[in-house]
Amino acid sequence: MKKLLFVVVAVIAGAVALSAQANPRHGFFDRSTNTWYTPKYHPGGPSPIKRKRVKYDGPYKPGTIIINTSERRLYYVMPGGKAMKYGVGVGKDGFQWAGKHRISRKAEWPGWTPPPQMRARERAKGRILPNYMPGGPNNPLGARAMYIGSTLYRIHGTTEPWTIGTAVSSGCIRLANEDVIDLYKRVDVGATVVVKR
Repeated sequence: MKKLLFVVVAVIAGAVALSAQANPRHGFFDRSTNTWYTPKYHPGGPSPIKRKRVKYDGPYKPGTIIINTSERRLYYVMPGGKAMKYGVGVGKDGFQWAGKHRISRKAEWPGWTPPPQMRARERAKGRILPNYMPGGPNNPLGARAMYIGSTLYRIHGTTEPWTIGTAVSSGCIRLANEDVIDLYKRVDVGATVVVKR
């Protein structure tokens, strides 16, 4: 009887964990640490560059995202001549870009589909990337993603906050998870994104 009860409990626990993985609003179970994570948890830790409200007197209207890749900062323009300034990780040499787009989509705990070019580059280095990785605390896109137009680029979180302030990505703009969650709440789909080199 005890063995049967244990099996039933194990099956229910497994179903709950799978259910949580499928529905990020109810959290994630990380099997490697046997820990539950909820969307309020910020895996990876805080950014080494603290976000702050700053003065803004530039030409862009409130709601605009300005990314200065040489400064490695992202500015979210707010009303009243203010902006929220975040530290970001940017594209490494050969992967930086500039342009003007719009946010086309937003996602909480996004899944990751590495582009074929990235998989080929990593395979040449001996690292095999998955074709797809579901969202969760171990996903490289972190807690939130904002998709930039029809490009392959995203503004997203990270599991490696120590990379904030460096040129490390394949062109995406990364923030620490607690910062990307803060930015995500402020940004609307359709917001203008200006990337400067």
